[in-house]
Amino acid sequence: MTMPSNRFQKGEAVMGRWPGSSLYYEVKVLSYDTDTQLYTVIYKDGTELELKGADMKRATGFRQSGGRSRSRSRSPSRRRSRSRSPARVTRRSTSRTKEAPKEPKPKDVLEVRVSPLAKPVENNSNNKHDKEVNDTSSRVSEKAEAVLEKNRVGTRYNLRPRKEDPMDQLIEDLQKIVDETLSEPEKQTVGKTAELEFGGKLGAAFMIVFLPAVTFVLLLMCQQKDPSLLDFPPVLPELDTLWDAGVFGIVALWFLFQALLYMLPVGKVVEGLPLATGKRLKYRINGFYAVILSAAALGVAYYQDVDLSYIHDHFMQFAVSSMILSSVLSVYLYVRSRWAREGELAPGGNSGNVIYDFYIGHELNPRIKSFDLKYFCELRPGLIGWIVINFSMLLAEMKFQKLDTPSLAMMLVNGFQLLYVADALWHEEAILTTMDIVHDGFGFMLAFGDLVWVPFTYSLQAFYLVKHPNALSWPWVAVILAIKLIGYSVFRKANSEKNAFRRNPTDPKLSHVRTIPTATGKSLLVSGLWGLVRHPNYLGDIIMASAWSLPCGFTHILPYFYVIYFICLLIHREARDEKQCRKKYGSAWDEYCRQVRYRIIPGVY
Repeated sequence: MTMPSNRFQKGEAVMGRWPGSSLYYEVKVLSYDTDTQLYTVIYKDGTELELKGADMKRATGFRQSGGRSRSRSRSPSRRRSRSRSPARVTRRSTSRTKEAPKEPKPKDVLEVRVSPLAKPVENNSNNKHDKEVNDTSSRVSEKAEAVLEKNRVGTRYNLRPRKEDPMDQLIEDLQKIVDETLSEPEKQTVGKTAELEFGGKLGAAFMIVFLPAVTFVLLLMCQQKDPSLLDFPPVLPELDTLWDAGVFGIVALWFLFQALLYMLPVGKVVEGLPLATGKRLKYRINGFYAVILSAAALGVAYYQDVDLSYIHDHFMQFAVSSMILSSVLSVYLYVRSRWAREGELAPGGNSGNVIYDFYIGHELNPRIKSFDLKYFCELRPGLIGWIVINFSMLLAEMKFQKLDTPSLAMMLVNGFQLLYVADALWHEEAILTTMDIVHDGFGFMLAFGDLVWVPFTYSLQAFYLVKHPNALSWPWVAVILAIKLIGYSVFRKANSEKNAFRRNPTDPKLSHVRTIPTATGKSLLVSGLWGLVRHPNYLGDIIMASAWSLPCGFTHILPYFYVIYFICLLIHREARDEKQCRKKYGSAWDEYCRQVRYRIIPGVY
């Protein structure tokens, strides 16, 4: 691949096109990546982006060919009354047209609006990009001529009075053509992943082995009579005891049963956030129906004298079967992603390295027709399966401890975690704005997490209590309930505020909230709980996690693994989010951090 002949130098001030629009702004070149051939530039408001060389022009040549349309807006941070976002379509008001001394001719309009597509001043190469620019210019010219002809005919023969000047509509139509044609090839492109997470290629390979190993160790420790760290490592079982074809059949049937419930034509259909291609995927929201029907099926099995404590007795085999299922699914996901279009790839899993992309997820939203595999696995088989496992542990405790009723500790653990799952499925639509759905691809990381990690490590407290009971006093029960209530209130209120704001920032119900505008046209919420810490939903999660573990007592640290792991997970996720937001919002994010000092815990972190 040949290097561009007109490379811009570090520190040089040039004009850069804002992604998804035909508007140019003054930028400063920070660096150049020879592998991706992308320039890292910074806008006047502090926003850093990566641009192609084709989207950058020298200031002198730009002023010569840019015309009036470019000179109107030099910076993303210009007055809001003129343009809230660099990507916003500019309109001329009717009053301004009337004030003009004479009506502009169609030729003048074309010169003003189509000038961004003019042939570059310096163009001595015959590369692929130049051909694409020429093709784009031709398409715009053809569409523009068609619109002009349509407007001429309409103006000449339409005798109805018009509320607006016909040239205003012509200007708007031509601007839409330019914006749509320019942004079309860019929207369908997902660049190579430059910054690798989780320790890069070696880190991804390590995690593929490390996560199953940790799951094994935790379950083996829980089965021991004394699950103390002093008895680490646990005794490894015989390999032939870890596999059972019947257990694998149950796991596969459970997966298919949840898939059937997912496809039921009940519940509303909503659109997700815009993808890189500009498309919005549709999702059917029926998770709460699925958990109700699953509970009904579980009740029928219980009253038909099905021994549900079988899950506890074969828990390691269920875990192994789920690991095999998640691994097979991960291989399928990566193989099919090799045929996915570039615009369908995940921005974080397009590194070109097989192991890394297999772990992170190469394709963003793999679908079999309308069946979204990532969205289905995120909330269905593993999350609802977690509740089924907890219920089986409750029955196993009564059987093993010879109890007529479950212990208070077991009932608290089951009740708290049932509320968490029911809440997630009741507010199922909110997951469409999360990092898992919007940014992360669907690979081993999420497949293993959804099908193995969640149901088999999040149920660790219930599994622990079966053979390690803990008596609770009523005052201590009241304290645990209060902690749970506080955590849930913070968690639910924060997520509701965030989801409502992301869905519709202009909702009249949100007119009282304080925000910080950014160069991208979006705003940062600095009101309510989001004005206290940057991630109040994480704070609520940590408080609730503590309430789940407290019923197990303080004899061993094992039941608190979830709290420790979850704090580490949220700190890591917060760091990922911080990095992306700083790159995306620039100086606006710095101002946000100045106003909201603490990340998760007020006064501490």
